[in-house]
Amino acid sequence: MIVGLTGSIGMGKSTTAAMFRARGVPVWDADEAVRTLYAKDGAAVKALGARFPSAVVDGAVSRDVLKSLIAADHEVLKQLEAIVHPLVAANRQMFLDQHRDDLVLLDIPLLFETGADAAVDKIVVVSISSDIQRARVLARGTMTEAEFDTILAKQLPDSEKRRRADYVIETASIEEAERRVSEILEDLKEHHHA
Repeated sequence: MIVGLTGSIGMGKSTTAAMFRARGVPVWDADEAVRTLYAKDGAAVKALGARFPSAVVDGAVSRDVLKSLIAADHEVLKQLEAIVHPLVAANRQMFLDQHRDDLVLLDIPLLFETGADAAVDKIVVVSISSDIQRARVLARGTMTEAEFDTILAKQLPDSEKRRRADYVIETASIEEAERRVSEILEDLKEHHHA
């Protein structure tokens, strides 16, 4: 059984994925897959280097260089995705092949936006109020309010994600999230064996 985990930025998705992992659920993390592909000797280095030579620094793909290339030319993102998406899909398929009989979790930030929701059996959405979300993200100090708003604009609204979810996990408190993860796993296992 394939469970998709998603949620907008700052909603607590990584923390929640770790809770599933701690309970023995194999987790495939889309962002981690991309990091692996971009790292030294990663599968994307050669392909991206051929197309964007400046993006490869010390044998690895530099996200900062990619960001500036994308900012300078909108076509770059399309070309980048055409190279990276199939590699990410192959990485995900390899993971699924290794865990054919297991209940697995796919941690995909843009689950709905990329149409990956079609490939999962159940959908779990992590959610918190937009005030907490904004406060959490800005507290990290990694982006400006304007950058945060740009990301939000690209993501499906939280209300829509919740509407399309099979399960919603509120992450305002860790205890509440932990309890919900346990409940969901119980429920999934019942259906999985039914």
